[in-house]
Amino acid sequence: MVTPFDASGALDLAKAQELAAHLVDLGNDGLVLNGTTGEAPTTTDDEKVNLVRAVVEAVGDRATIVSGGSTYDTAHSVHISKQLAAAGAHGLLAVTPYYSRPSQDGLIAHFTAIAEATDLQVMLYDIPPRAVTPIQTATLFRLAEHPQIVAVKDAKGDLNAGCDVIANTDLAYYSGDDVLNLPWLSVGAVGFVSVIGHVAADRLRLLADAYESGDVTKALEINRGLLPVNRAMGRTGPGLGLAFVKAALRLRGLDVGDTRLPILPATEEQTAAIAADLAVAGVSLGLPDAVRSSSETVSR
Repeated sequence: MVTPFDASGALDLAKAQELAAHLVDLGNDGLVLNGTTGEAPTTTDDEKVNLVRAVVEAVGDRATIVSGGSTYDTAHSVHISKQLAAAGAHGLLAVTPYYSRPSQDGLIAHFTAIAEATDLQVMLYDIPPRAVTPIQTATLFRLAEHPQIVAVKDAKGDLNAGCDVIANTDLAYYSGDDVLNLPWLSVGAVGFVSVIGHVAADRLRLLADAYESGDVTKALEINRGLLPVNRAMGRTGPGLGLAFVKAALRLRGLDVGDTRLPILPATEEQTAAIAADLAVAGVSLGLPDAVRSSSETVSR
């Protein structure tokens, strides 16, 4: 979930609660706060904690609330994890330490420290395009032995390695890259930690349900219908899905503010291209509460 800011750039908790309710109504059964799309690198510890508290208050009885908070500093990650747990988070997202490029043994020590800081379950976030260091398959096997490390958000894109881990551990795999949502389902993933879920969660629900029921043809059809949404996500540059989301939500009538520097908001030209892509995909603009019926959400 993106983090809403007001016109001055301050955290907007009322808007966060409105957005959280909208996203759950749209079909998301969980929300990940304080992640990459949530601008975690530019929000303070207090803002992260207050965001969790507000969202849990708004929708904590209707959705699982997972919060990021880990950094390249293990001690700080442990500290903020305890605060997020106290604020009511249902689970933690622990990203691979970035910049410092630790060894695999260092990753194990880092993730273990976070897992043992609270009694919350932990989802590992494997994203070498941002963190440089991948979580190797053998490392995931070892981490899977920890009772509180239960899931992986994969943004590495190695389906063969993921299939190996899925087949040989109890870790639940989630696609962390929307363009690979259907391929990940095909090797055993259980869901998505999605950027386009801000505007297309209803379709992602249909995609998962169709695949799980054995209707692969329908799943493929729905996935193809999401191609323009994935194209829209790339309009603001590689890896800058949060700028896309904030522009898309504004187009749909829910203004959650701009991004914080160093991430720039979408330009007028980018916003126009996003609007055109969403229109091709059949995503309603200006109707933030509209959830399209299944007959409307199969691809065009």
